[in-house]
Amino acid sequence: MTAQTVELNGVRVLELPAEGPRLRDAIELITLASEHQADLVAIPAGRLDEDFFKLATGVAGELVQKFVNYRLRLAILGDISARVAESNALRGFVIEANRGQQLWFLEDREALAARLR
Repeated sequence: MTAQTVELNGVRVLELPAEGPRLRDAIELITLASEHQADLVAIPAGRLDEDFFKLATGVAGELVQKFVNYRLRLAILGDISARVAESNALRGFVIEANRGQQLWFLEDREALAARLR
């Protein structure tokens, strides 16, 4: 898995590229983040399986819980406004996530850098 590590406002971030296979399993990402000594993993929204955005499947909860267990923060980067508009449950999930410190849904790297200030 090709990824790069960048430092944004003093936080080491493992950034996954926009191109690549869909991601469903967190353990590979957590291992990669550990190898890169990253504190936060940034995943392009397009790399996530569609089931991630259908909360009833449990995919999002399972992925996020693994990151929580390993004390690793997660940012989903990209425009998910169409998905949020279609699902009240997803809208609520995104709003609550963005209030916390563990999981954020943000537009792009610049928004992530601003959030980390």
